[in-house]
Amino acid sequence: MSEQGFLRISIAATVVIAALGIVFGILSGSFSIAFDGVYSLADAAMTGLALWVSSLIVKSAQSDAASGRIRNRFTMGFWHLEPIVLMLNGCLLMTVAVYALINAIISILGGGHELHFGVAITYSAVTVLVCAGMAVLGIRLNRSLKSDFISLDIKAWIMSGGIALALLIAFLIGLAVVPTPFSWIANYVDPAVLGLVCLVMIPLPIGTVWKALTEILLMAPVDLQDHVDRVATDVVDRLGFLSHRAYVARVGRAMQIELYFIVPEGLPAKTVEEWDALRDEIGAAIGDESANRWLTIAFTADAEWAE
Repeated sequence: MSEQGFLRISIAATVVIAALGIVFGILSGSFSIAFDGVYSLADAAMTGLALWVSSLIVKSAQSDAASGRIRNRFTMGFWHLEPIVLMLNGCLLMTVAVYALINAIISILGGGHELHFGVAITYSAVTVLVCAGMAVLGIRLNRSLKSDFISLDIKAWIMSGGIALALLIAFLIGLAVVPTPFSWIANYVDPAVLGLVCLVMIPLPIGTVWKALTEILLMAPVDLQDHVDRVATDVVDRLGFLSHRAYVARVGRAMQIELYFIVPEGLPAKTVEEWDALRDEIGAAIGDESANRWLTIAFTADAEWAE
């Protein structure tokens, strides 16, 4: 199964869960179930956007006529869209969770509300099974694909499954206390579990948001910068060049490298084929050659061209 195939299945499953959540939330009177439905709906929208960006990136790397027209119009590719989508996704999910937390606090301060536990328990149990199945499917698939989009989607399914499991446990507890002297607790079960779930959910996308932000800002990854510098330094020492300048970034699945070598003035002339052979040698030493590697190698005697 491809990345796009999994995302399509994920969107369909998420829309079903979202619709069930909203309907069952209304029927049971549960804010937490309704929140789960709205959260799933937001996640489905973001997954749809991720699918669109993923398909653009794949199409731009193909060699057919339609892909050629896309490349002619967007010559720098679509890699930059990937971290933007990931950051937007993470921020949206955190915003939804913060809003739900505020509503939960207001409900608790207002004395809670009555809940139809039977309907709520049915929804929670079904949702736990669906979320667990999608998370397992995504984890197995991503062992080979290593997609950031699938990775984020797996986290979303795990988060949704965690929410549903917490709701299921809380609703079972609420149902158990109804016939006891502690029946007043039942009115607080729904907003209390919603608040706790939100407190857990809010920080979860922070790592994804931070990684996406570093890519949007084109911050140089330390490991990639060190690797390129080692390769370039070896070339400088071996061929008697003066120095080098390396500019690197990771943007989504793309690795962007611009490498400039400062050569001595009056260096004996080389043929274009010899310079190209040297570029091939340097590119092979850097590694990871694929459609997602953007590599520029230049030679100049004027250091200002490399700054």
